[in-house]
Amino acid sequence: MIAQEPAKERDQSKLLVLDRETGRVAHHRFHDLFDLLSPADVLVINNTEVIPGRLVGRKKTGGRIEILLLDYAIANKKRPSKNIYIFDCLVKASNQPKPGTRLYFDAELKGEIVSLQGGIHRIKFFCNGDFNDRLYQLGQIPLPPYIKRGLHRKSCDDRLDYQTVYASQKGAVAAPTAGLHFSKRLLKRLSSKGVKIVPITLHVGYGTFSPVRETDIRNHRIHSEWYHITKESAGALNRARKDNCRIVAVGTTSVRTLEYAVNFDGEIAPGSGRCDLFIYPGFKFQAVDAMITNFHLPGSTLLMLVAAFAGLEKLLDIYQEAVKKIYRFYSYGDAMFIT
Repeated sequence: MIAQEPAKERDQSKLLVLDRETGRVAHHRFHDLFDLLSPADVLVINNTEVIPGRLVGRKKTGGRIEILLLDYAIANKKRPSKNIYIFDCLVKASNQPKPGTRLYFDAELKGEIVSLQGGIHRIKFFCNGDFNDRLYQLGQIPLPPYIKRGLHRKSCDDRLDYQTVYASQKGAVAAPTAGLHFSKRLLKRLSSKGVKIVPITLHVGYGTFSPVRETDIRNHRIHSEWYHITKESAGALNRARKDNCRIVAVGTTSVRTLEYAVNFDGEIAPGSGRCDLFIYPGFKFQAVDAMITNFHLPGSTLLMLVAAFAGLEKLLDIYQEAVKKIYRFYSYGDAMFIT
């Protein structure tokens, strides 16, 4: 039931609706969100853009090497010179490359391993020209490991499909997948109805796929991800909260960011930084009233966040219901609307 390719039309995917108060479950199509949202609702979207951060190159010995850039948004702003870029990366190779190892991607782009710590390689890239141009020419979209592209390569354009229609801030290595269901047409209809759409940014990192291996989940150390909330977005959200409008977060990334940004006064604070909030059952939500989300991997922090919002036993029942109704799971799969 793991979706290997997206729905033919973004807003035609299935939508399971759960009312937390009554336990009532209903089945819709995603475009029915137009009828499920009211003009007073505020829809919070994550406008991060997935970069083609997977690079394939060679070592001096000729051995194949794969690189996944991890901190694109931050490192891109701190480069030491015009033609030198330094990134933290995941590296896949037959033999673990040591510091000093030279890497070759094409005639214009080369690299060198600077250090290795905690499984993360720091790599210095040398580019004859604009690094971003080379990245977008050579790089590939880093799809989740459960998507096997061999069978579906001809029918998918992941550079378009694995990207929300409102993506504008480059930096993610994974898509905020609940947002993939929105079409420009649906967003336009929601706006015309009066639904306010407020953007925030959280650059989704590779840690989103990391399972929780601790027996006691409270001992798990969650990955941190760079976020940004503008003064305009924070102001719009705080005004909406004062007016008792419903805050509907699109995706677990938006939920985490909003709940992280709530200050002691109960207001959402503007700003940037690293979000490392781990939400699991027992968490008290302060900023989010409803959420749209996909169906997540077992043992993941994403599933635990949704369980905290919907209730664990209720959520497990819902997943069984989704299996019976043949919902599609994970990144390219169907969605839930939890109110």
